[in-house]
Amino acid sequence: MTALPDFRTPRWAALSALLTTSVLLTACGSSGEGADSGSGRAKSGGTLTFAVGSDAGCVDPQQVASNETIYSVRQIVDSLTDQDPETGKIVPWLAKSWDVSSDATTFTFHLRSGVTFSDRSKLTAQVVKDNFDAVPKLGVLGALAEGYLSGVKSTTVIDPLTVKVAFKQPNAQFLQATSTHSLGIESSASVKKTPQQRCSDGVVGSGPFVLKQYVQNQSIALARRTGYAWGSSLWSNKGEAYLDKLVFKVVPEAGVRAGSLQSGQVDAISSVGKANEAALRGSQVALQRRANPGVVFGLAFNNSRPALKDARVRQAILYAIDRRQIADTVFPTGTRAATSVLAHTTPDYTSLASNLTFDAAKAKSLLDQAGWKSGSDGIRAKGSRKLSLTINWIPNAATNQPALELIQQQLKSVGIDVVLKQLPVTQLAPTLQSGDYDAAWSNVTRADPDILRSSFSTQLANFYRVPAGELDAALSAQAATTDTAKRKQLVAQAQESIVQNAYYAPVVELQTQLGVSKKVHDLDFDASSRIQLHDTWIG
Repeated sequence: MTALPDFRTPRWAALSALLTTSVLLTACGSSGEGADSGSGRAKSGGTLTFAVGSDAGCVDPQQVASNETIYSVRQIVDSLTDQDPETGKIVPWLAKSWDVSSDATTFTFHLRSGVTFSDRSKLTAQVVKDNFDAVPKLGVLGALAEGYLSGVKSTTVIDPLTVKVAFKQPNAQFLQATSTHSLGIESSASVKKTPQQRCSDGVVGSGPFVLKQYVQNQSIALARRTGYAWGSSLWSNKGEAYLDKLVFKVVPEAGVRAGSLQSGQVDAISSVGKANEAALRGSQVALQRRANPGVVFGLAFNNSRPALKDARVRQAILYAIDRRQIADTVFPTGTRAATSVLAHTTPDYTSLASNLTFDAAKAKSLLDQAGWKSGSDGIRAKGSRKLSLTINWIPNAATNQPALELIQQQLKSVGIDVVLKQLPVTQLAPTLQSGDYDAAWSNVTRADPDILRSSFSTQLANFYRVPAGELDAALSAQAATTDTAKRKQLVAQAQESIVQNAYYAPVVELQTQLGVSKKVHDLDFDASSRIQLHDTWIG
């Protein structure tokens, strides 16, 4: 019997970031068709009913990675910091200020006073320490949080409202990590429970809403937190949330969700697909959309495979893919064709559109140069070996299969045979770790460019089997500098290296599209294209 991998290792933390966010739909600035701008005076009261497509089976924010569940559990916890979706700047929340050492190894947070959890316990430096010390014990479901704390040396209480987090190596990404739901702060009593208890029973947070009921695969109900007065500095409302209640109903069928919104049975829905856009546009509904930051949807190559070791083959695949056709045919309106390995909503994104043009003739020329000759069936070969590529994918989004079927057709037209292999969601991670694959369809959502290091550094998990080289230097250096201009330059170098060497084939930016009743106001995206409901009201 094969031994199961250790899900608590940094390798698995990096892989979970890749996998969990590709399961989800999740970006800087929002757009929409008739989206409400918050005109009129906000008023308190009412229940917002939100239909989502799935349930992660867990209501602990530190363990949940699926957006469909993050939408609800994010409202339970506050974070040390927040991130401005327009600028990417990190701003105060539970921490009123912080100090970062010049070598980015030490982060000292000065906490707000007067913050309490819904069990009436107080926020202190010890609570933050308890949270960060407990993260490594979460196991596979908490691998996102563990990844953000990978390499931590110690978390130290300096005084009741001051906590210092020290890392073994420079870790510039950590400040942004403290703005995520994965490092949302929970009460000390909650973090002492087992991960399983936290998943099934929920946690106590300091957030603007509290969990009232969870029925797995059916619904999550939240109620407004009385006395809440320590929201993010980005929020316009400085007191309690406006809404009395939030109800998240699990409705797997996209058409049923759309129909429920049109009929007024629900107030908002997740994951609006292309097929339902026209019907919703004709009703009292706004379509709100935002591109996910992080690594775009694309083909993650196993760069150690015999055919894929040749950069000319990988580059030919990049030229053979018609990104605009895929975006327009399969994905929701407004979806952008990839112009870099990072989405345009990611801080320090650099446009490399000229390197990602569709050029079938160039693709064929590169394959000719690499010695792959076209056969009688149109598929190229070297001797008796066919140029064949198996792409692994998981059925976690309705767009996956049709997008890959188009890619299959496009690559066949230049002589590459593509086999699509569907895997259960639970099997993709072990497959990538084993290295027994050619390519995988994936994306990774994070509003920080350090996601490139997690995904492509040969010094970390290196699931894509990227060869060691100059890319490593750029990725390590950007993680070690607090100089924003220098970091931007290094991140640009990393993007250029990944695209020019075709270590990954960017295809489209994942876009979150919500349907929201026009009676709902100020339902906003955060920097990671999830939602924040503290300022939301109905009227």
